Amino acid sequence: MIAVHLSTIYLLAVWYLARRALAWTRTWCKTAHKKWFAVIHYAVFAFLALSLVIEFFLPDGTIFQRLMKLISNYWLGILLYLILFIGVADIIKIALRRSHVLKDDLYKSKKAFGIVGLFVCIGIVSMSVYGIVNAQVIRTTKYDITVDKACAAGDEMKIVLMADTHLGYNIGTKMLKKAVAKVNAMDADIVCFAGDFFDNEYEALQDDEAMIELFKSIKSKYGTYACWGNHDVAEKILAGFTFNNDKKSTKLTDPRFEEFLQKADIKLLADEAVLVDDAFYIVGRRDAEKPGNTGNSRMSPAEVMAGVDTSYPVIMVDHEPRDLKELSALGVDVDLNGHTHAGQVFPGNLTIGLMWDNAYGYLDVDGMDNIVTSGIGVFGPYMRTFTKSEIVEITVHFAA
Repeated sequence: MIAVHLSTIYLLAVWYLARRALAWTRTWCKTAHKKWFAVIHYAVFAFLALSLVIEFFLPDGTIFQRLMKLISNYWLGILLYLILFIGVADIIKIALRRSHVLKDDLYKSKKAFGIVGLFVCIGIVSMSVYGIVNAQVIRTTKYDITVDKACAAGDEMKIVLMADTHLGYNIGTKMLKKAVAKVNAMDADIVCFAGDFFDNEYEALQDDEAMIELFKSIKSKYGTYACWGNHDVAEKILAGFTFNNDKKSTKLTDPRFEEFLQKADIKLLADEAVLVDDAFYIVGRRDAEKPGNTGNSRMSPAEVMAGVDTSYPVIMVDHEPRDLKELSALGVDVDLNGHTHAGQVFPGNLTIGLMWDNAYGYLDVDGMDNIVTSGIGVFGPYMRTFTKSEIVEITVHFAA
């Protein structure tokens, strides 16, 4: 029912935006007044608006379905800034008119409307292009932390944290190749991956064998450890809403996902703890939202930490930054997360902090070091505005 109401609002919003865009175009283009132009104009908006639905019902893995998925992903990002810029411009206009700040003649002026429309258009195009380009640049974020425990591995350890590649329609071998090259240049002791390898659909992978080989080429002393995220399950997505392909099936995790990780030499930890080289623990948790197949459940912090000797340094890998105080009290020293994308696109980067104690970056939680990465990939629109795609390099200093 929520989806029905939201789809109605969505279609009304697109219709309003299409009308405003046509009205502005007519201020500088005489051809835009012709009936055939209006038909084409509304047809383009209708196609873009329905691209999400068209893609959803097409057979998975086909060229046309992939093309429609890319179009719909870019459309969602552009739509956001259409709403923001046109909406803000109209709200300002109404506020100024009601406050009688400017003369009424100015509001009726086609020239003024055209100038405002030009600035709105520049804003939409600029933000969209910036977001698309920015999403493809992988940056490195560094942290130096201290754990007040001795470690048999040495006085210092370098952890590389990756998360949220969302391999699929947006992120392919090109982006992954850049990421792996950056990781290998860091000379890591251990690589931790905090979930969302995939974007729900294995068929979306451009070249799974090439991606497996890229992951296998990651170099580190102790290997690569990972946990699942909420998108590492087999579900179709329509405008952010997920749908299980087979409602009768109890299997949400596509077995090909796990086979992929095994072939890539990535050690998956699903509510498991591993003592590495008799020096430190790596603990990986099931995802809080999507713990796996029907019947699977996520252990509590106390359950997953049972049997862990906290005299050793303990590194936790969990997709979402949850249970922070409880984990700290149980003896976890370093908690590594992803999921939030740091909000991914403006204004999400301003509101994401309302949802999490630590939505991005570093937080000291009663002596536990919590680090949340914005991740490498994106969900939905292939854009990042005022956030960054990143790999995190953490230097951990241990007590002598």
